[in-house]
Amino acid sequence: MTTPYDAVFAKSIEDPNAFWAEAAEDCHWYKKWDKVLDDTNKPFYRWFVGGEINTCYNALDLHVDQGRGDQYALIYDSPVTNTVKKYTYRELRDEVAKFAGVLASLDVHKGDRVLIYMPMIAEAAIAMLACARIGAVHSVVFGGFAPNELATRINDAKPKVIVSASCGIEVSRVIPYKPLLDEAINMANSDSKPQNCVILQRPMETADMAAGRDLDWNEAVAAATPHDCVPVAATDPLYILYTSGTTGEPKGVVRDNGGHVVALKWSMKNIYNIDAGDVYWAASDVGWVVGHSYIIYAPLFKGCTTILFEGKPVGTPDAGVFWRVISDYKVKTMFTAPTAFRAIKREDPTAELTKKYDLSNFKTLFLAGERLDPDTLHWAEKHLGIPVIDHWWQTETGWAICANPMGIHHFSVKEGSPTKPAPGWDVQVVDAENQQVKEGEIGALVVKLPLPPGSLPTLWKKDERFISSYLEEFPGYYKTADAGFIDTDGYVFVMSRTDDIINVAGHRLSTGAMEEVLADHPDVAECAVLGVDDALKGQVPVGFLVLNAGVERDHEEIIKEVIQSVRGRIGPVASFKKATVVKRLPKTRSGKILRGTIQKIADNKDYKVPATIDDPAILGEMEDALVGIGYAKARK
Repeated sequence: MTTPYDAVFAKSIEDPNAFWAEAAEDCHWYKKWDKVLDDTNKPFYRWFVGGEINTCYNALDLHVDQGRGDQYALIYDSPVTNTVKKYTYRELRDEVAKFAGVLASLDVHKGDRVLIYMPMIAEAAIAMLACARIGAVHSVVFGGFAPNELATRINDAKPKVIVSASCGIEVSRVIPYKPLLDEAINMANSDSKPQNCVILQRPMETADMAAGRDLDWNEAVAAATPHDCVPVAATDPLYILYTSGTTGEPKGVVRDNGGHVVALKWSMKNIYNIDAGDVYWAASDVGWVVGHSYIIYAPLFKGCTTILFEGKPVGTPDAGVFWRVISDYKVKTMFTAPTAFRAIKREDPTAELTKKYDLSNFKTLFLAGERLDPDTLHWAEKHLGIPVIDHWWQTETGWAICANPMGIHHFSVKEGSPTKPAPGWDVQVVDAENQQVKEGEIGALVVKLPLPPGSLPTLWKKDERFISSYLEEFPGYYKTADAGFIDTDGYVFVMSRTDDIINVAGHRLSTGAMEEVLADHPDVAECAVLGVDDALKGQVPVGFLVLNAGVERDHEEIIKEVIQSVRGRIGPVASFKKATVVKRLPKTRSGKILRGTIQKIADNKDYKVPATIDDPAILGEMEDALVGIGYAKARK
């Protein structure tokens, strides 16, 4: 049976020029493009060559000019400071224009870089949009990043100005940012240090200011002259975003202006079924790609009200805070990571806190960032009574590779699958020799070139590394570094990172499939499975279980049950014989489990504490757990 999706997808693949030209008509251009897709310099494809555009104008000024100036554009909600601030489109445009004037007064011009090291506050969004307004290239670094990691990004981007705040606020502590920033600048190369820093002083922590270099945000804005939008080439860079977990030489994903506006605005209706005036909430951080794409840019391109939330899914103050925000602002669609829902489920297994709030305006929940396990999917479906949609994408792609396209056609959900390729994404499965595998067979998930608008055109100042990282292994394709398969209905299943396919006595097995079995156990809140070195079988899987709050059963009994379940559903070939209960799993701040680091601990290999880790102390707990089941050796 054909669906509306089939025709849309076919056109996007067979005639991408016509497809994306039509989408681009919905955006504001100072000058129309000469060519929709320029493929004369493969593999460096460029979209909307010759066109001139301004990202900030499309996000703010356009809506004011079209009569939406009094609609709320941005709602800043901070349970950690007990603050709510709302900005209309006109107010946000005016704030952004003033801060653009601050940057211009500091000699920031089109093409110059500005590094933004901010907590989840409205000023972070204002700084990003102000850069876009004058054609400067912003690079947001997650607030609180360690000085050495921040220094590597300063060296790579060479920002003329750094914008920061005196502190960030976690659930139970204040994190001073300025000492970290000062140390990073001291560590940076002499030719990379910023000329100026603009610091927002928050009342919880006052930063020391460097005379001659540092400016107070409020004082600078008060003295600023508002700045108009500056037209830039569609192919000019909008931002650089360094991939999480980068060690040594950073990998800066570049996003262009033109293709980004077109693809993200198109995605709001077609993927998320969101219209102008709707309230949209991506519960992420501006330091991640989700924060760029779906807190700041896409909702504002579409004329929505977007929510910027400074808090956590639990602990600010409880596991009902998401429902409170949805209720307070009549959120229609929410987008967050599965790990957030696992945290909520662990604290409130029966979702009693949903009963305190009016969720009648809440229509769809989107999840991404890691595999959505069936247990979390079904828990959310049961307690929310709305579609729960898994979708799959990456920092590099900028928007969904695969999704259930709610604005085109709502497909039935298959657990474990982000449904079908989004229009523009020609997803295929290949083997190590770059040959397509049979339907249903696991292989490397790749995307046939050219990638659609909104995806990365290259890496910052590193074209050769762009080729070697993403295009070399599978010529003609973009390597996602994820493994999976496509079933007979065309649904894509993303099983794990390619390095999470383990080889047990010659059998290639997905740790993701085993995690699904573990997550199905009623006492398990979340889990991880990884392969550890084994002299006989090459690798064997080991499971780590985090239990639901209040579970008092004997841990050994639970472990026996999950081992039996894996044996029953995947078979003895999996050789799944060991698991352990842990209090928590090591994760990045965006919620991704650090499986590679756990694996190195288990295999007694040296490892570097990842820059993006949420709490380094967890690694000691993992060492103890692995020693307890006979793998890692105790370290001094």
